Amino acid sequence: MTDSASRSARTSGEARPVHPDYPSYAPPSTSTAANAGPLPAPEPGFTPDVIVVGHGLAGLVATYEASRAGKKVLVVDQENEKNLGGQAYWSLGGLFMVDTPEQRRIGVHDSLDLAWRDWLGSAAFDRPEDHWPRRWARAYVEFAAGEKRTYLNGLGLKIIPTVGWAERGGGDVEGHGNSVPRFHVTWGTGPEVVRVFEEPVRTAAAEGRVRFAVRHRVDEIVVEDGRAVGVRGATLVPCDLDRGVSSPREETGRFEFRGGAVLVSSGGIGGNPDLVRQYWPSDRLGEAPRDLILGVPEHVDGRMLEISGTAGANLINRDRMWHYTEGVANFAPIWPSHAIRIIPGPSTLWLDATGARMPVPLFPGFHTTASVEAIRRTGHDHSWFILDSAIAEKEFVLSGSEQNPEMTDKVVKKFLSRAKKGLPPSVGEFAEKGVDWVVADSLEELVTGMNELVREGEPELDLEKVREFVLAMDGQMDNPFAKDAQVQAIHNSRRVLTDKLTRIAKPHKLLADSGAGNGSAAGSGGPLIAVKVHLMTRKTLGGIETTLDSQCLRPDGEPFPGLYAAGEVAGFGGGGVHGYNSLEGTFLGGCIFSGMKAGRAMAREV
Repeated sequence: MTDSASRSARTSGEARPVHPDYPSYAPPSTSTAANAGPLPAPEPGFTPDVIVVGHGLAGLVATYEASRAGKKVLVVDQENEKNLGGQAYWSLGGLFMVDTPEQRRIGVHDSLDLAWRDWLGSAAFDRPEDHWPRRWARAYVEFAAGEKRTYLNGLGLKIIPTVGWAERGGGDVEGHGNSVPRFHVTWGTGPEVVRVFEEPVRTAAAEGRVRFAVRHRVDEIVVEDGRAVGVRGATLVPCDLDRGVSSPREETGRFEFRGGAVLVSSGGIGGNPDLVRQYWPSDRLGEAPRDLILGVPEHVDGRMLEISGTAGANLINRDRMWHYTEGVANFAPIWPSHAIRIIPGPSTLWLDATGARMPVPLFPGFHTTASVEAIRRTGHDHSWFILDSAIAEKEFVLSGSEQNPEMTDKVVKKFLSRAKKGLPPSVGEFAEKGVDWVVADSLEELVTGMNELVREGEPELDLEKVREFVLAMDGQMDNPFAKDAQVQAIHNSRRVLTDKLTRIAKPHKLLADSGAGNGSAAGSGGPLIAVKVHLMTRKTLGGIETTLDSQCLRPDGEPFPGLYAAGEVAGFGGGGVHGYNSLEGTFLGGCIFSGMKAGRAMAREV
């Protein structure tokens, strides 16, 4: 069903589009609240109490908290107003929460103690500089088990009743992983998370308390007598490009703003592959990848980390980072090397680049950093998923607001349509147009198609080796018990009611005939699917060291007067709240929690 002619006509995802061609299911991305009109610029004489550098989620939350306390806030960002909300807008809207009504309704028993054990096992804090990250971790898990849901619900944020089970771990009770499902998806996905903070910030702007300086690139934090008192930088040529599109860097002038306190909330390094490679932990994850596709826009460039360090802030844990193994090139790219992550269920078979099974228990969705290491130890930057249409229609979720319009648009009828048989529109369109996808009616045809995707220097797959593995796994599907740990994990996953009904496919054989040597035809689950999945950049887990009030620290451990940091640039709090691993749903939550702490602390100080 897949031929080389149709594949060669597909988009590679490497382009730098100025006006992207959006797929049918994902119209151009604009902020919901931004439809109210342009963001108000600072008029002459506007003197802010607080300057926020970066208008992503952490910056929005801090602005919300400071402005509601009556403080004047100036928000500065190098991108245009269409990018308000930053990376959070593109997200699925997943939130790590503990012991919630949503969990209890589906029979999940969770607790602060269990979540804290899971966090410590995953973080594996082991450095002297983990003092503040560990304190942040405890505070964040308490927030996730307490105030978080009420805080967001009070802003109008709603949660979808199902709860996902992300990062299921490496099979060790004292190691990485969530013991229970904790991934709560926002009704409205990332844009809704942005909206509930953006709208009150716009109200504050209408009342004169908030102003925005877009297309202003900060190049320096102004420090006088040991205190941060403002920022300097370059104004950039105005542009009206869509959200996420690479913007011009032509300078039109210089600026300087002064305020009572400065917050750095500029994001991480995931849009800068050179910086990712510079800090890549080769001792833990193998040699840095040659080929990386990008899960975040180009403007997530890490500039403010170096600028903050030059000003005197302490940077820690630069080698801790969180990148995904399941990236695929976007056939309709918005930013350079635009990648989309597949969030897989446990039924997908996973082979490394050589065609060998990924090490047990590194199954799809179980242990991301260990999987990154296993892939890099092969000497390659990709691996392979093998499944069928029945598994894909239930278990493949493409991570991102634009890939899930039935949730993003908050239309119940659309959401219920996911229960219909057949691939979701976004998955179907990727299967048809994506450069990394092969669809076939037989295993022979599938492996032939996979080998057509192999580049120079990459190993071809051996048909009989692949067939032997698929047949062996098919042989485990006749009973609700099995010796294979992955099959056991599938059955365990289906014990979660909502997973059984909506997320995990009924166990079945991929091939119609399990006889040795001749079981090549697709089985009852429909056409076979293979996906070449790549290493994909995402989160920065280290950054600026901060106190529990998000105040930056100097290298000598003393607080930096007037300077604060929140969100990814601070490792989501303290300079590395996650340690070495993320339990997922913690990107948005970390931005919200650290932004909230920063906004409240700055409001008290100035």
